[in-house]
Order: sequence, then structure tokens, then C-alpha cells
Amino acid sequence: MPIKIPSSLPAYDVLTREGIMVMDEGQAATQDIRPLRIGLLNLMPKKIQTENQFARLIGATPLQIELSLIRMSEHQARNTAADHMESFYRSFAEVEATGEKFDGLIITGAPIEHLEFSDVTYWDELRRVFDWTQSHVHSTFGVCWGGMAMINHLHGVQKHMLEAKAFGCFRHENMQPASPYLRGFSDDMVIPVSRWTEMRQTEIDAATGLTILLHSGEVGPCLVEDAAHRALYVFNHFEYDSDTLKQEYDRDASVGTPINVPCNYYPGDDPTAAPRNRWRSHAHLLYGNWISQIYQTVPYDIAAIGV
Repeated sequence: MPIKIPSSLPAYDVLTREGIMVMDEGQAATQDIRPLRIGLLNLMPKKIQTENQFARLIGATPLQIELSLIRMSEHQARNTAADHMESFYRSFAEVEATGEKFDGLIITGAPIEHLEFSDVTYWDELRRVFDWTQSHVHSTFGVCWGGMAMINHLHGVQKHMLEAKAFGCFRHENMQPASPYLRGFSDDMVIPVSRWTEMRQTEIDAATGLTILLHSGEVGPCLVEDAAHRALYVFNHFEYDSDTLKQEYDRDASVGTPINVPCNYYPGDDPTAAPRNRWRSHAHLLYGNWISQIYQTVPYDIAAIGV
């Protein structure tokens, strides 16, 4: 089944060219099924790039997905055209006021790791989002900083600054092969990492109800399940395009910002060579498994979510 998005959204043409099935509202209305309603709370500055990355992954599943784009109410996007934001996004305040519910919600990362959570301008509203998910969202997926923020709010687990940026492709171990979220996963895999902070295994293990699903001996916990809050937290970037780390490296190198060549990314660690994507299949597995779990466990009557 395809992902349902407006035909004028840039992701519509991108995914169509890639062979991913998409449909607009008119086509979707003719199908006598209930699509899964997935929200994307997009905290990243490059909104369109992030939309494409997540739409690509959730749109590859065999179910009809209706994607809703959400932004923080008072935070203005500086790197995305105002007409794009006006056309395709609703503020969380608008969504909250309607009382509508979602089968799933993805909360993206944000390039604000250096700030304490309480110093983030929209921290109070984001904490309201986390609490709102418990009554209005069946399953929440916090990504990178978004996952760190949610696990901090719900469990008090702290993020810690690293001495050097964790940057590159790192091997991770499958810690829970029987988990439905890891169905089809290899025993170990390569995952892109780009962050200045870490979450520590000892603190996650000490919290109640958290299970580490994927872990790296080099960069620590990656994927954590929080069953009681119907949430997953992933601190690394399955959703990255093949050239996302390259874009970050080229951006910093071009302005003289100290940056290491992303490890285990370019063939021979040569930044003039084309990077190879070695995580794409596991990215599709993870998000496909997440969608599958939602489909199997969510009430057919969406109004029953959180009741």
C-alpha cells in the first residue's frame, strides 16, 4: 500500500521517482480501509530533507499511511520557505486543540545538543507533547535528540557531552533478537552516527522499564524500548541518506570548523570517494517493523487510543 501525502509536497515527486508507491487525498478516499495516521514532529532545520527521509521509510510498508507534518508552535523555521511551512505544517497547538489522535508519532532530532534541555526555547511545549502522546498516540518514536529529550522527560536519564563528536558509521550489536522491532535484523549492523552527546548504558539500565535493543561498544546505546510508554528511542540515524554525513562533513570543512573525516564511511576513509550506504536495509526493517507493530496492536477505532 502507498503512503498518503499531498501531491504538491516535494516528497511526492521524490518518492515516485524512487519507485515508492504514493497517493494523494483523492485516490485514498476511494479505498475502503482505515489508513494508519502517522505524525512527524519535525524539529530539524532542513524540513524537506527530513520529510523525504522519514516518508521514504514509512512509505515502503505494505499498509496505507497518512502522514501529518507538525511543528512547534512558537519556533520559526529559518531554513525552509514560509509558504512550504504554511501549506504543509500545523503547529502542535493546533493539533492539540482538535483532540485528534495518531497511530504513531515520530519526533525528530534537532541540532541543539549543546544546550541543557531546560534552555531550549520550546522545552515546555515539547514536554507537553511527551505527556500528550500518552493519551493521543499509540506508539511514539523519538529520534536522536528527540529520543534523548523524551527519555529524559519520562525517566530522568541524562545526556552527556562527548570529548569528540561521534561521527561516522559504527557497528552495533543486536541485543534482543526476539524483539518484534528487530525482526529480520542481523546479529550486528552498521548505523550512521552524528552527535556530540551520549546516553549511558548504566543509567538506562538503572531506569525502570527500559530495554536496550541495539548497542555499540564504541558509541553506546542506540535503540531503547520503553514498553510502558509505548515508545522507542533511537539515538543514531537509520534514516540518513547515503550522502548526509558527507553533507555535514563538507559543510564544516568548507568553513574551517574542526571536523574529523566520518569514520568507516568513505571507502578507504578517502573523502574524495563516493560513500557507500550499508544501513539502508536495516533502516527499512526497523521502520517497517514499527509500523507492523502499530498495525497489529492499535484499536481499529482511533478514538479508543489512550482510553
